[in-house]
Amino acid sequence: MDRVQIVHENFLTKVGGATLPAGRAPAGPLSNAQAVSIYRSGCLSRSLDRISRVMQSKGEGYYTIGSSGHEGMAAVAAALRPCDMAFLHYRDVAFQIERANQVPGQSIAWDMLLSFACSSEDPISGGRHKVLGSKALNIPPQTSTIASHLPKAVGAAYSIGLARRRPPEHQALDNDAIVMCSFGDASANHSTAQGAFNTAQWTAYQGVPMPLLFVCEDNGIGISTKTPRGWIAAGFSHRPGLQYFACDGLDIYDTYRVTLEAAEFVRTRRKPAFLHVRTVRFYGHAGADMPTTYMAREELEAEEANDPLLHAVRLMDEAGALAPPDALAIYQQTEERVERIAAEAVTRPRLKTAAEVMAHLIPPHRACQRVNGPSADTRAEAFGGDLKAMASPQIMSRLINWALTDLMLAHGEIILMGEDVGRKGGVYGVTQKLSARFGRTRVIDTLLDEQSILGLGIGMAHNGFLPMPEIQFLAYLHNAEDQLRGEAATLPFFSKGQFTNPMVLRIAGLGYQKGFGGHFHNDNSVAVLRDIPGLILACPSNGADAAMMLRECVRLAREEQRLVVFLEPIALYPMRDLHEPGDGGWLHLYPDPSERIPFGQVGRHGDGDDLALLTFGNGTYLSRQAQKRLGGEGIAARVIDIRWLSPLPEASIVEALGGARKVLIVDETRRTGGVAEALMALLTERTNLPHARLTAEDSFIATGPAYGATMPSADDIVTAARKLVRGDAQ
Repeated sequence: MDRVQIVHENFLTKVGGATLPAGRAPAGPLSNAQAVSIYRSGCLSRSLDRISRVMQSKGEGYYTIGSSGHEGMAAVAAALRPCDMAFLHYRDVAFQIERANQVPGQSIAWDMLLSFACSSEDPISGGRHKVLGSKALNIPPQTSTIASHLPKAVGAAYSIGLARRRPPEHQALDNDAIVMCSFGDASANHSTAQGAFNTAQWTAYQGVPMPLLFVCEDNGIGISTKTPRGWIAAGFSHRPGLQYFACDGLDIYDTYRVTLEAAEFVRTRRKPAFLHVRTVRFYGHAGADMPTTYMAREELEAEEANDPLLHAVRLMDEAGALAPPDALAIYQQTEERVERIAAEAVTRPRLKTAAEVMAHLIPPHRACQRVNGPSADTRAEAFGGDLKAMASPQIMSRLINWALTDLMLAHGEIILMGEDVGRKGGVYGVTQKLSARFGRTRVIDTLLDEQSILGLGIGMAHNGFLPMPEIQFLAYLHNAEDQLRGEAATLPFFSKGQFTNPMVLRIAGLGYQKGFGGHFHNDNSVAVLRDIPGLILACPSNGADAAMMLRECVRLAREEQRLVVFLEPIALYPMRDLHEPGDGGWLHLYPDPSERIPFGQVGRHGDGDDLALLTFGNGTYLSRQAQKRLGGEGIAARVIDIRWLSPLPEASIVEALGGARKVLIVDETRRTGGVAEALMALLTERTNLPHARLTAEDSFIATGPAYGATMPSADDIVTAARKLVRGDAQ
């Protein structure tokens, strides 16, 4: 007999024979009606666990990470409000069920079973994954979370205080709401979780509102690795700026009482708290996991004797809320009801085609208020003396700064955040003066933690803000890339577009910095960004394009709710000259604020038919230099700046190649995994043009004189072009 059946029969036997586990008497403000509701939610959660394994055995269901032993989370839900956004641990079925009891019009058992069956009628993910989540219940969907949802919970909590002072157009959270996020004791050790705890404490320590309730469900084990006894209490009971509460998750009265206290603390003090909930885990980690392979039978039986549903029956009996025979009847009736619903749910349609699966990779458009832009006086006050400077050509970094200023004047929901973006004005001065122009609530100097920076942005987007986080250097993104891949990009996919993460992430990157930083400040790898479904990756090559593309990126995020990364070539920030010292060939006038470069539009320089140089970023700058030299040798070339690296603007590229005889791809990213691989495939599939590629080597970048040795140069482009056009390497 498997452990699932053993736990089930133990419950029937012990409740029927009134041999319930001993424990404390019921105490606290939990009413009889609430106690019965919480118990019903626990019974439904338990029954869903059991039926999920039956469904899997028949090939009708596909998810068996259960919540048995964590039924006490229903008491946590009962103590919170439906307006409190909840980012849930994957064992929190009982929480979602109990919250559904607080919101009229829910059919939670049916919804859950559609999800178990991967039916396309599943109201949250549409059959894409078994996730907890509901728009009506204010629960953004999560998959198998290992703390990756904690940074965005911090961001969402921060946004509540900011929205009180500066309500965004699409505000989603009440001003007196709090944010709750739950996780297991094993996940509390993850670096992502530790970063989130630290960020919440760091923020609250400075007196900034942070209405966030961390809920740690401590069942003492992570798959097969045990958490040292007392570890969670020792690690969290004395942290500065983080109030600690503890309750017995086997006791619904204690859990409800303590959660009320914790929620009241967070709601009134606007400070974070840590709720430590004792739980047990039944059946092992998931359906295929056999706990008897790493736990003694006696240990398993001792855990099973502490069944929270058995404790609930005893407590309700002692409180006069529900007699054991009635509790047993509810349990059995729930079993029968779930079996009936499951039999129908498995007949409902499932996703079949790639188009159906991918239908919500791209979030839906949303209606936004029309923005006319700032008045001339408002703009003059913000820019000051910079208005006169706009009459003269400028470097890229300054034009980006002005574009950010105009965008922030036009859209009050834009918030900048990142390390050093405020007082210092950014590592390269790109955000200088913005803090003075807009204040520290809109230009936020964050702590040094990329996961927290991105989490802040993702969470704020949940509450209607348009975040523009900055990562100082592309190499630093790799510390936090899962916040884009596993959280921001997947949210519309797993919610059928009901939840979105619109943002514009600015990253200073790519190579060619002379003698500074080496690999950590010169990173030419963008593969991690280009393979994230739904993400837009933009890369300008000059200041005017940067300003116009940035405006389009904000439009994409604001109106189309897209996740956008704006990659700014560091080496081109200060670039002034193109061919000769003092020629000012790479300075540009600031485009009128109304001008944008539409998503997917490429740039074209020259009309030469002998050769098209297909490139982007620093490659555009170098190709323009090579273009002039090649012209002097009788090779007429055009330079095509693709601008949008993901998704590639394939139709625009092919159109821009019209009339060209040959194509040389100039790619400053690496040969393996670089942009050129996709461009080579495009040219092979969509054209008959002879083509070749010039890329960076598969290497990290060196500091000092060899800063450019592994990447294409203007000389390299000229040599490769001669070979392709004339068949020689001279």
